[in-house]
Amino acid sequence: MSVPTAPSAPEPSADARVLQAFGYRQELHRSMGRYASFAAGFSFISVLTTVFQFFGLGFAFGGPAFFWTWPVVLAGQFLVALCFAELAARYPISGAIYQWSSRMSTAAFGWFAGWIMVLGQVVVIAAAALALQVVLPAIWDGFQLVGGDPSPVSGTGAANAAVLGLILLAATTFVNVLDNRIMARVNVVGVTAEIIGAVLIVVLLLTHADHAPSATFHVGAGRGGAFGALLVASFAAAYVLIGFDSAGEMSEETRRPRAVAPRTILTALGAAGLLGGLIIVAGLLAAPSLTDGRLATDGLSYVLTSRLGDWVGKVLLADVVVAICVATLAIQTAATRMLFSMARDGMVPFSRPLARISPRTGMPIGTALVTGVLAALVVMLDFASPDAFLAIGTTCIVMVYVAYAMVIGPLLYQRLRGSWRGGAPAGTDEAGRRLFSLGRWGLPVNALALAYGLAMAVNLAWPRPAVYAPASGQWYFTWFTVLFLGGAVVVGALYRRSSAARSGRVEQAPAEAGQPGQVALGDAANA
Repeated sequence: MSVPTAPSAPEPSADARVLQAFGYRQELHRSMGRYASFAAGFSFISVLTTVFQFFGLGFAFGGPAFFWTWPVVLAGQFLVALCFAELAARYPISGAIYQWSSRMSTAAFGWFAGWIMVLGQVVVIAAAALALQVVLPAIWDGFQLVGGDPSPVSGTGAANAAVLGLILLAATTFVNVLDNRIMARVNVVGVTAEIIGAVLIVVLLLTHADHAPSATFHVGAGRGGAFGALLVASFAAAYVLIGFDSAGEMSEETRRPRAVAPRTILTALGAAGLLGGLIIVAGLLAAPSLTDGRLATDGLSYVLTSRLGDWVGKVLLADVVVAICVATLAIQTAATRMLFSMARDGMVPFSRPLARISPRTGMPIGTALVTGVLAALVVMLDFASPDAFLAIGTTCIVMVYVAYAMVIGPLLYQRLRGSWRGGAPAGTDEAGRRLFSLGRWGLPVNALALAYGLAMAVNLAWPRPAVYAPASGQWYFTWFTVLFLGGAVVVGALYRRSSAARSGRVEQAPAEAGQPGQVALGDAANA
C-alpha cells in the first residue's frame, strides 16, 4: 500500500525567480501586462488632471509664451526617463527610487531617497485630489459645497477643494485595499478614457481656433522680466511631467518587467508630453481672449465651456474628473509600493505590519491606509489658507525632483568610476533580447539629466512671495518648500540615528551589506 505524499510546491515563474535573485519572495500578485504598465505611468502624469490644474498658473506668469517651457521641460525629463529605463531593466523591483538609489550608492543614501520620495508622493496625492476644485464647480455649481467663490485661490474655493479632496481620498484608499486586478482595471479604463478625451479636446479646440500660432510668442507681464516670468511659468510643465517612473514601481506586479518597464516608462512620458503640449497650444489658440485675464483665473475650463458650448464643454470636463480620480488612485498606488518596499527591508517605523501583503488581494493594505491618511492631513492645509494650494503643489514636485536627482547623481558617479562605462551592465530580458541600454550616450545623457534636475529643483524651491504667498504674504508660505524639505531631512536623520543606535547596525554599501534584495551590479543584470 503506497503512502500518499504531500503535493509539491508549485514551481515559481520566471519572473518570480528573477525577484528571488534579489532576495525577495513573490508576494504582490503579478497580473499586469504592457498596457497596464503604461497606464500606471501615464495616469500618474495625467495630463488632463495637471494641465487643467496648472494652466492658469503658467499663463498668469508667462502669458501665451508659457507654452514654450513645455518642450524644454519635456526634453529634460526625457533625459531622466532614459536613465530610469536602464535601471528598470536591471532592477525590476517595487520601490524603484529607493531600490535604484540604494544600489547605485549606499543603503543610507538610498534610504533618504526613498524617504523623500514617499513624502513627495504623499503630497502629490493631496495635490491631485485638490484638482477636483478646478473642474467640478465648472460642471455644476452644486459641487461648490462651501461658500460661493469656486476659485481655488479664494478662501471658500480652497476650503471646498479640501472637502472634495477628502471624499476622493476615501474612495481611492478603498480601491487600493480591494484587489490589484480591480485597481489595474480601473486604471486602464481611466487612462483609455483620458486619452480619448484629450484627443477630442485638442481636435475640437483647434477647429475653434481664433488666434494665429504666432500668439504663443507673446510673454506675459510677469515679474522679473521675460526670463523670470518664463522660469515661473515652467512650473506648469514641471508639475505635469513627473511620475513616469511608476511603471518601475509596479515591476513586481508586471509580467516580463525587464522588457516591459523600460519601454513603458518612455512611452508614458512621450505620450503625455505630446498630448499635454497639444492641449496647451489648442487652448491658447481657441481662447476667446488672451488679454481679459480669464485664462489666468479660470484656465482651460473657461475655454472649453465658452468655445465648445456649455453641454459639450461639460461632457469633456466630466472626462477630466475621471482623469483626476484615476490619477489620484495611481499616485497613491505608487506611494504604497514605495513604502511597502522600504518596510520590507525594515527601513521605516512599524515595518512588520506595513510589509504585510494580503494573500487574497495581493495588496499592501497597511501602506495604503497610511498614505491615504497622510495625504488627507496635507489636503486639510487648504482649510487654513488658499496659499496652501500652490505651496502644496510646489513642495511635492520639488521632493520628487530631489529624489530623482538622488538616483541620477549616484548613477553618474557609477559611470564616472567605470562601473557603467561604455554602457550599462549587459544582460538579456525575458524574451532573450539585450537589456535596454544607452551605450556610449549614457554618460552625456546622465550628466545633462542631473544638471537639468538640480536646476529645476532650485527654480521651483526659490522663495518668491509673489508666487507662493500672493494672498496672505505670509513668510512661511514663501519658504514652505524649503522648510518642508529641510524638516524632512532633519526628521529622517534623527530617525536613522535613533534606529541605528537601537539596533547597533552599521550601514554598508549595497553590494557589501548582504541585506535582502541587494546584489552586485553584474549579478543584477543577469539575474
